[in-house]
Amino acid sequence: MRTYIGGHEAVSDTDFVELALGTPLDLWLGVEGESELEAAARMDAARDILADNPDFPDRVSRVAAEAIEAFAPEIFNVIPLPVRRPVRRRQSRGWVAA
Repeated sequence: MRTYIGGHEAVSDTDFVELALGTPLDLWLGVEGESELEAAARMDAARDILADNPDFPDRVSRVAAEAIEAFAPEIFNVIPLPVRRPVRRRQSRGWVAA
């Protein structure tokens, strides 16, 4: 079975994420062995994308939450921790024995 998103075939998990975000993951994560100049250019491009798309962080959060829900739903199974009351400490009376 083939899966297409917006006319593009998604053949791996990375393809799904990149198509959902509209940018390659390497732009945000970098690549092993990249030079300082390459990293600076990559981060400059990332800043431009964020400036042009202020809702991008929300889209990334939504994609991450949907992926977690689909592939690791137990992460969302949280239980509330009991509320701990602050410990009241006895105050010293400030007396000094003579």
